[in-house]
Amino acid sequence: MMKLMARKSTSPGPRDERGVLQARILTAARAEFAENGWAGTTIRAVARTAGVDPALVYHYFGSKEGLLDAATVPPPRWLDAVAQTWTRPPDELGQALAKLAITVWADEQIGPTLRAILLTAAHEPSTRDKLCRVVESQLIGASQLDCDDHERLVRAGLISSQIIGMALLRYVWQIEPVASMTDDELVAAIAPTLQRYVDGDISGSSGAQ
Repeated sequence: MMKLMARKSTSPGPRDERGVLQARILTAARAEFAENGWAGTTIRAVARTAGVDPALVYHYFGSKEGLLDAATVPPPRWLDAVAQTWTRPPDELGQALAKLAITVWADEQIGPTLRAILLTAAHEPSTRDKLCRVVESQLIGASQLDCDDHERLVRAGLISSQIIGMALLRYVWQIEPVASMTDDELVAAIAPTLQRYVDGDISGSSGAQ
């Protein structure tokens, strides 16, 4: 009987408990990868932050590569919000996209995940490939602008470049004065540029004589 109880005590625990532990490990991993990048993050450090044994991290994710892959999966709620925003009327898109770009970073799950993705994508090929696929298929590709396909992708690409650049300056590198602008100030500043990418002249020929 004692042997049976001992065997039970070494199991990962009930399904709900396993889910809580996995979520805790992923939260810690996102924080570690975002703060220290791929090279500076260790399984032991993630386990220490999560308050678990390193063996449990390996049990759930297999390796540091597996942990990074799981920690940098774009949150479905974010992708759903992007897709929903693209359905807004064209004359509202600039402001709607600007607001979304700012509010998602305040989300306790989405913000740290995006930060981890952006910080590790610069030097970790698998995360960079993942980011490229997401931007191309679900940020640029999700746009529903009413123009030919090439122009639609160009306009959506310019919008994405503006949003990602703003995110890097404000949330990742925290460069002033952008980092200290209020949300309303930032929306007012970038929404007109995003709106021009939606329906304005992007040919560069408007000032030609």
